[in-house]
Amino acid sequence: MGLSVNLINDLSDGIKGPKNLITDVAGVKVGQINHDEGNFHSGVTAIFPHSGNLFREKVPAASYVINGFGKSVGLIQIDELGTIETPIILTNTFAVGTAINALTKYMLKENPEIGQTTSTVNPIVAECNDGVVSDIRSMQITESDVFSALDAAKDTFSEGAVGGGRGMICYGLKGGIGSSSRVIEIDDRHYTVGALVMTNYGFLSDFTVAGMPIGKALSEILVTGKQKEEKGSIITVLATDAPLDSRQLKRLAKRAAVGIGRTGGYEGNGSGEIVFAFSTTNLVQHFAKHDFDTVFRFNDNHIDTFFRAAAASVDEAVLSSLLHAKTTMDRKGYLCLNLVDAAKQLIETQPKYTGMVHDLFHQLGIK
Repeated sequence: MGLSVNLINDLSDGIKGPKNLITDVAGVKVGQINHDEGNFHSGVTAIFPHSGNLFREKVPAASYVINGFGKSVGLIQIDELGTIETPIILTNTFAVGTAINALTKYMLKENPEIGQTTSTVNPIVAECNDGVVSDIRSMQITESDVFSALDAAKDTFSEGAVGGGRGMICYGLKGGIGSSSRVIEIDDRHYTVGALVMTNYGFLSDFTVAGMPIGKALSEILVTGKQKEEKGSIITVLATDAPLDSRQLKRLAKRAAVGIGRTGGYEGNGSGEIVFAFSTTNLVQHFAKHDFDTVFRFNDNHIDTFFRAAAASVDEAVLSSLLHAKTTMDRKGYLCLNLVDAAKQLIETQPKYTGMVHDLFHQLGIK
């Protein structure tokens, strides 16, 4: 999905994947569930790195903490062993414990040997605080919600205020889940890099699109433009089918910061920017039959092409999360406007910005 048009300032020479989603990387699937009850508006997003048994066939992986104000789980073992062995769950801050229990139970059901004849399992859960929109204190996400998101996984999915992004705010506007992908060619071989983000960060006054300071204009009319501290977060998941090892994947993960920054993010003191990156090539066997592995690995000499694709995919995914989110009533009864509705309101109240808004809509493919 992503955007229907190409970014005017795209960092990558690659083309969008067929779906323009992280699931353009073959085998990757995403499942989501919304939980809306009274003032509670949250959800769960589940990302499967491949469609087989993840515990028995782990993906090479890395994580990177841009700024560590967060409660994510599982990063230590990812960085120590260089693998991911479960789906990745994204949800709100106070649902992390519930998600850990549910994901662990899911893996135990799929793998009776865990904790019996072999090691335990490392569940991966990441979060953002959706307490502005949702009554986060009521802690209504259940294990059943997590199971439902896992069971719903497929290669197409919705973006915007859905799943773990149901109650998220980005640049003072309605944010949520966004995704994009790039297909790149190296030595007559094609590789895909895909990104999925859960956006919950940024000052409205800092928000820019293709150099246009649309956020400064919007901050003149929206209360969210008066924010004083950066206390938001963004979770990024990068996937590729390229044969990159854990070291290279950590380098790839670091480039997510470039994509995040291109629309105005600066990673504040109280924000949490966590990145996961994995490759679907060179799967690591839990029950290895041999003491040695022979691995076909990409050379670093041309890795900049992947760095560009990662940064471009994250950049577009952030914009896509804003574009596809729907205006939502927060828990206090105030409207949290999406980007399109906010821009239209700007024209109505400040006609001098009509030209900028028209340019914005053109850049984002909004008709």
